[in-house]
Amino acid sequence: MFTIFNYVPFAFVFILFVMFAASAVRILPEYERGVLFRLGRLAGVRGPGLFFIIPGIDRLVRVTLRTVVMDVPPQDVITHDNVTVKVSAVIYFRVMEPQKAIVDVENYLYATSQLSQTTLRSVLGQVDLDELLANREKINKELQEILDRHTGPWGVKVANVEVKNIDLPQEMQRAIAKQAEAERERRAKIIHAEGELQASEKLAQAATVLASEPTALQLRYLQTLTEIAAEKNSTTIFPVPIDLIRMFLEKQGTA
Repeated sequence: MFTIFNYVPFAFVFILFVMFAASAVRILPEYERGVLFRLGRLAGVRGPGLFFIIPGIDRLVRVTLRTVVMDVPPQDVITHDNVTVKVSAVIYFRVMEPQKAIVDVENYLYATSQLSQTTLRSVLGQVDLDELLANREKINKELQEILDRHTGPWGVKVANVEVKNIDLPQEMQRAIAKQAEAERERRAKIIHAEGELQASEKLAQAATVLASEPTALQLRYLQTLTEIAAEKNSTTIFPVPIDLIRMFLEKQGTA
């Protein structure tokens, strides 16, 4: 005669089987890969999709293939011209070879972060402050090439590096502001001097034309009278051409 105790071993075995099967099933999305170790040895890369592992024997390490955006903490940098600045940056990278990212380096995220900090201080310490402020694109490209060259053996591809913030000391900010103001004043004086030079050249040309053409001088007198009359002044000054009174002056001189 069977009792409920006869079914206990079968239920226990069934539950163990279900738990074993559930722990053996793995599902990875399209943007992830799994590095599989069997008894401590590398057994390849799995995913995406559904696959099975042996519980207790296999160990699966998940690796994302999406682009990782990592902030580089602000670093105190002494530039080539001995100016202390605080610079922060951001790097964009992704894992291209999951096997190398897990086997060849202990923690590729931490290693990439530390490498970016040291590289940032090293590269910016070789440039002047003016170059740092004016040639960011060149510096970003140089940082990206150096980081990509060092992270390549880890299976990590550095796509881009951007210098975000450059914090200058208050004294340096005031000095740069004074320099910019002096530069603007210099340009304003140069433009004013060039305008005066062009105006004087045009006036000299006009004087030459008026001296060679007395009729033009008379027309200029008439135009001046028209302009004065348009102002509705109570007093009008009539400039008398020298040619009109020249003959009177000559007769007086002869007498």
